[in-house]
Amino acid sequence: MEHVDAVVIGSGFGGSVAAYRLAEAGRSVVLMERGQPYPPGSFPRSPSEMGRAFWDPAAGLYGMFDVWRFKGCDSVVSSGLGGGSLIYANVLLRKDERWFVHDQPLPGGGYESWPVSRADLDPHYDAVEAMLGATPYPLSRAPFDDTPKTHAMQDAAAELGLECSLPPLAVSFASQPGAEPGLSLPIVDAGYGNVHGVGRRTCRLCGECDIGCNEGSKNSLDHTYLSAAAHHGADLRTGHEVKAIRPRAGGGYEVDYVRHDVTAEAKRPPLRTISCDRLVLGAGTYGTTFLLLRSRAAFPGLSDALGTRFCGNGDLLTFLLKAKDRNRVRPLDASRGPVITSAIRLPDELDGVPGAGRGAYIEDGGYPSFVDWMVQPFDMGDQIERAVRVLWQRFTEFFRDAPDTNLGAELSELIGDGALSVSSLPLLGMGRDTADGRLLLKDRRLAAEWTTRTSEEHFQRVRKTMQGIADVLGADYADNPMWFRKRVITVHPLGGAPMGAHADEGVCDAFGEVFGFPGLYIADGAAMPGPVGPNPSLTIAAFADRMAERMLETTAAQRRAAGGTGAGPVAGTGSPQGNGSAYAPDPGSLTAIGGSPEDAGRTSLSFTEEMKGHLTLGVSEPRAGETAGDREPFSFRLTITADDAARFLTDPEHTARAEGWIEAAGCGGRRPVQRGWFNLFAPAGGQDRRVMKYRLHFTDGAGRPRTLSGQKNVLHGPPTRIWPDTSTLYVRLYEGHLTEDQEPGAAVTGAGVLHIQLTDFARQLTTFRTVGPDGAGTLLEFGRFFAGELWEVYGPDLT
Repeated sequence: MEHVDAVVIGSGFGGSVAAYRLAEAGRSVVLMERGQPYPPGSFPRSPSEMGRAFWDPAAGLYGMFDVWRFKGCDSVVSSGLGGGSLIYANVLLRKDERWFVHDQPLPGGGYESWPVSRADLDPHYDAVEAMLGATPYPLSRAPFDDTPKTHAMQDAAAELGLECSLPPLAVSFASQPGAEPGLSLPIVDAGYGNVHGVGRRTCRLCGECDIGCNEGSKNSLDHTYLSAAAHHGADLRTGHEVKAIRPRAGGGYEVDYVRHDVTAEAKRPPLRTISCDRLVLGAGTYGTTFLLLRSRAAFPGLSDALGTRFCGNGDLLTFLLKAKDRNRVRPLDASRGPVITSAIRLPDELDGVPGAGRGAYIEDGGYPSFVDWMVQPFDMGDQIERAVRVLWQRFTEFFRDAPDTNLGAELSELIGDGALSVSSLPLLGMGRDTADGRLLLKDRRLAAEWTTRTSEEHFQRVRKTMQGIADVLGADYADNPMWFRKRVITVHPLGGAPMGAHADEGVCDAFGEVFGFPGLYIADGAAMPGPVGPNPSLTIAAFADRMAERMLETTAAQRRAAGGTGAGPVAGTGSPQGNGSAYAPDPGSLTAIGGSPEDAGRTSLSFTEEMKGHLTLGVSEPRAGETAGDREPFSFRLTITADDAARFLTDPEHTARAEGWIEAAGCGGRRPVQRGWFNLFAPAGGQDRRVMKYRLHFTDGAGRPRTLSGQKNVLHGPPTRIWPDTSTLYVRLYEGHLTEDQEPGAAVTGAGVLHIQLTDFARQLTTFRTVGPDGAGTLLEFGRFFAGELWEVYGPDLT
């Protein structure tokens, strides 16, 4: 088995910093990043490229946008060499000194307590800022002074009596530190080179920071920490997705991973294993927490704090529309400049402002200039008026003796002056929301229990201030379209494996080392025990820098105690034999990182089933619901998965996992199945009676929990009954999420009948998949089981 001093999982602000510090100190380092490298010029821009820019390996997608949907929030994180730095907005703000709270009670119990202070992190803040080239937006220099949105934010802050600043940005505005800033100038290469080997140019104010900088102007982690790490010998491996981790006999850790080949047709790469003396988890809040949750059985005694302290750093997205000054269009020009140039700070009661509440920041947002063409059509009233006027002009010209044949003026009027796009601006809020959410596993998927309710005061305060900014700028205020359901979009998920003073309070200590597991470190946002307040990237990187420094000090002390010099690579503690297990990926995995040691040696079986029919609300009997006059179409598409096919076949109830969606207008359209169960040929009271049962938990369009319970009745009869019996599902819709035992007496809200169409059945036969060491044998055993059950029920009575 391959063995190195340290394996770093993930290349975001935690993993990149750790990899650089360890490699610089002479340690052998392997960094594993699930995504791909993105040199300048390679970021997607066309519709076809953007359509492939998402992360979902099961669908053959290996792009950089990893989009999560949870109850209460949606989230966008990144996959690629450089992690979140590829799509973040470059802001490098330090966590306010007074916001390192201790023992602050949370609504659901427990406390938000930071075991580190601003003084602990300040020298590491300094180091990270220097490496990332932190510099404020050069607003006083031409042509950067022509940035309307920045001036507008300053005007609004002055009017509202709030503090506005130009925060440090990880962007190159000049060819080298200390030089005069300018647009699209060649950037002088750093002394450690660049992993991409592609030239970079200074910022050209295109607003494309959040979709990848094709100029290379962003001092993202691939251009800085990762290039420096590679220069010092770190092995950066892209397309490497970690599936499981575990302690190694004799010390250290083993890491199971797969290597994706985006050009290969085969989508199930083999499982490989690497061992290390020290393991650094930097896969992001979701990736790191998910990996620990999935591997928990291998880490007995891991803190019960795992999964806790989850929050979205108070993220809130809103919009200013149609800004005016003295009844004239006020340009805000969101597409000019970096995405963020300014920050308005809302004071905190911890700053000594009584009644202020929890602090926050509001920052100007930006977007690429090509988005203006998508924004402008929303100005429907003005557009329709212009179109009618142009058509009338052309109609009247037709009857003139000498019509005007030049259409330039008319086309110019039809396109308009772009008033909506030029006078609109996104606003980005963030701050100290309440870290009382929880990340957990549900049917082997990562789920989040989180709500805006306990942070309502924070969100209302930020919204009220944003409305004040809109009033000052003469603009209309608009909430994020999802806010009507009190949902937010967060790009700053934090927590899940929080640091604490002891194991009862956190998963890891103030230096990121996991309690009870020496040499296992958490370096990313998962370790944050609460919101950072401002953009958290700099704090995560500083935390990782401090962690790496302690790791190196500890290693040196251990070497000296062992009689060594304290320098040079760590010697391995042995190279155990690989377990030889085949890769059995988890079909329920939502992200790049999953898997579990107990999967080894198993073979899973899955297939997809689609059923369609009708359901009637207010009816309790399926047959009545199928024929009622006010019935409505109802359908579902499910992937049925038996994670251990051998156990599934021997289980008397033959229970498998059901995932997918249901669709019905009365339930709010297409709704994802949150949790589902399927039973194949479950006993039904007699040797010649079986049932196929379906139980699907979901929420309707109003957020109310619902259970769809269905049953296929497989009863003794002639063989001609096989098709109608196995293709007809009688369903009932219940309020709440019910178990089978809770159904009797529960409120039925609707009923109906679904069928498999013959064409859908033919398609279903092509969806059978196995993953594991005995795929062909498993399919054969399943076929024998299925045929045998049908024979038991429909075969001739031989008695």
